[in-house]
Amino acid sequence: MAFSKHFSSTTRRTFLKGAGMASAAAVAGGFPIPAIAQTQEVNVISAENNAKALEALKKIAEDFGKQAGTKVVINNMDHEAHKTAIRNYLTAGAPDVCFWFSGNRMRAFVKRGLFDDISDLFEKEKYKDVLGASTGAVTVDNKQYGLPTGGTLWGMFYRKDVFDQNGLTVPTTADEFSAYCDKAKAAGLTPVAIGTKELWPAAGWFDQMNLRINGLDKHMALMDGQMSYLDPALTPVFDQWEAMIKKEVFTPNHTSFGWQEAAALLAQKKAGMMNLGAFLRSAFTDADLPQLTFAPFPTLDANIPRFEEFSLNSVHIPANGKNKQGAREFLAYFYKPENLASYLEPGGNVPPRGDLPPSKDPLVNAAVESLKQVKGTSQYYDRDSDPDMAQAGLVGFQEFMAKPDRRQAILQRLEGTRKRIYKI
Repeated sequence: MAFSKHFSSTTRRTFLKGAGMASAAAVAGGFPIPAIAQTQEVNVISAENNAKALEALKKIAEDFGKQAGTKVVINNMDHEAHKTAIRNYLTAGAPDVCFWFSGNRMRAFVKRGLFDDISDLFEKEKYKDVLGASTGAVTVDNKQYGLPTGGTLWGMFYRKDVFDQNGLTVPTTADEFSAYCDKAKAAGLTPVAIGTKELWPAAGWFDQMNLRINGLDKHMALMDGQMSYLDPALTPVFDQWEAMIKKEVFTPNHTSFGWQEAAALLAQKKAGMMNLGAFLRSAFTDADLPQLTFAPFPTLDANIPRFEEFSLNSVHIPANGKNKQGAREFLAYFYKPENLASYLEPGGNVPPRGDLPPSKDPLVNAAVESLKQVKGTSQYYDRDSDPDMAQAGLVGFQEFMAKPDRRQAILQRLEGTRKRIYKI
């Protein structure tokens, strides 16, 4: 693979019982909860694809319901279908609580007045004290519009046993990555598993490379529509990416694979590494999971500080929901450290609260330690970009990975989209 020099040396609120009476069950459980004034249900829409995390969420909802004297209804949707459905249900038939993404994906709905300002809840619960910088991910104009739930630190995941059996070394530089790819292929492995059927994994690869070649400021300038897709600074990004494609680093026919199918190739010892978040652990059996290991994406330019993709999911109160008070009470209960921890643990998510105990999952603890060395983070391409720009980019990056010879036409199309969206 002809790499350029860039690819060389990488609280707690205590609920007060309404009307001065406490239920014996609530007191015995240690969580005095006010009876919600109305008997309204609290309706929640989630998009949780991890069965154990969904089970934990339902348990939290059941416990809250028993103690608050109300019913919490969890409606879980397919993760990908939810991305389209939310645009409709926030304007008509909104739930009381919904799970979504922070950053620009959240801001798009805030600007349309579809998410409630919950700064009052932040102040009452003192969330800023335990969230620190994560507060910024749910803040617009100094107001908070959601609670960050689980974070995902992107990186290169691999099986320790596969590396040991094949004498592979974790690459930390461009040259080492090139050597790793050669050795992995010689061992009959696909160097990097990827499935682009859902589009976004290709954009994740672009983000990783751009952050390491151009740094965070230029990357965010592109995300904010301030930088052209024809800017010469992007040339080395696509040059190196194209070199990888032509060397057959990635899963063949990747457009036919979803990310879960691609992750299964890693779990089945058919691929050496995969660039994703720790949620790919869902493709592993309990017996194989201890083999799954995290490593940062290789450094592409030693002069660029380390920046990483750290995506934060979030939970919100829709502005058109009916039970605003019930929603706030449920969120405060859900966000207690022990409850949030039980929800995050199954999916291998990095906790945004700084007062949660260490995870039982070594991958999470590795991510927490790794983040201490990071100089800055981006959210992820379709969370940092305007939604329409993001969709065009997702399509374009997948197309590039399948047909790299179309690079110029793809970039010109993306530039035209940027000018239209940002009125340039």
